[in-house]
This record gives sequence, C-alpha cells and structure tokens, in this order.
Amino acid sequence: MLQDIPPTALREAGRCILDTERLTLRRPTLADVNAIARLADNRRIAVNTRLPHPYSQNHAVEFVRHVASQPREVVFLVEHNHTPIGMVGAGWREAETPELGYWLGVDHWGQGFATEAARAVLDFTFEEFDIAFVRSFARVTNPASRNVLEKCGFQWSGVELHRFESIGSSAPVDCFRLTRGVWASLKNWGSSTRRK
Repeated sequence: MLQDIPPTALREAGRCILDTERLTLRRPTLADVNAIARLADNRRIAVNTRLPHPYSQNHAVEFVRHVASQPREVVFLVEHNHTPIGMVGAGWREAETPELGYWLGVDHWGQGFATEAARAVLDFTFEEFDIAFVRSFARVTNPASRNVLEKCGFQWSGVELHRFESIGSSAPVDCFRLTRGVWASLKNWGSSTRRK
C-alpha cells in the first residue's frame, strides 16, 4: 500500500512534528492504520463527528492516503507516551477558512488532551497561514467538545444543521470561530508547543 502514495506526499507528510507538555502530534502514516481504526470504531465518537460507523481499516487507509495527498491539510495523529490516542487537524472544506476538528479514543476523554492538542494545531495554523479566523463546530448534545472550543478562545456564532453519516441524518451543531486577534491575545496557553 505504501508504494501507492507519491514520494513527494510522503516527504510532505513527515515534515512537521509538534510537541506539547504531554503530547506529540505528527502526520499519520499507513503504519498507524490499525491504531486509527481501533480508536475510531466507537459509536460514541461517530455520533459527534463526521466519521462513519463502523469505522474499518479501509476507512483508515483511505483517510491516511487522503491526508498524504493534500499537503495543505493540517492533520495530526495525537500520541501520549508514544501511543496513538486520537486525531486533530484544521481541514480546508472552504478555500479561505480552515475548520478545526478533533476526536480522541473514549479511554482518553476528560484528561485535557483535546484542548492541549487543539491549541497546538491552532498555533501551527495561525503561524503557517495568512487567515483571519478558524471555524469549528460541536453538536449541541456534546458539551465536552464545546468546552474544548471555549477553552481555546472560540466564540459562539450560531447554530446550523450538519449531516452525520453515523446517525443517517442531520443534527444541530453550535458554530464557533476563533479570530487571529483573539488567538494572538491568548497565545501564551500556559505550556509551549515545540516544532521539530
């Protein structure tokens, strides 16, 4: 499978590693497929994200290949103590505005990992791209995700309906945005992100 990914995409995918106080964030590779599929294959994650359920190894392979072929995508595998625990990234669904997204394996909820990983990706995204703001969304039934966004400085901007494959319908989501100015005022998150 690795031979199917262009060499330039592989070099781009391995270009950046972010270290935080407790986490390492790096581009996912095909070697991570089993871990990604194992973590993501949980209905409690799927109902709050755009992930399908059940989530198979084929889904993970497709995802990793997509990320490798899109160097502008800011997508990282989140590791704690050298063990994958989830994903975080800023995707470009709209040409000029990235969208922060994240999920963690259920065993890793409630420990502040999502906030720590999101802050690192926000720092990277605002530093690398000339953007005015980053958007994000949380299902209205997911207060934990809303809490992560608020800790990162996001401000509520309304409610929309989004399609969720795992539930087979649309559901209301709270919309959030973080402007460059607010990010700059909050940039000293209390712990530093180091880039390798």
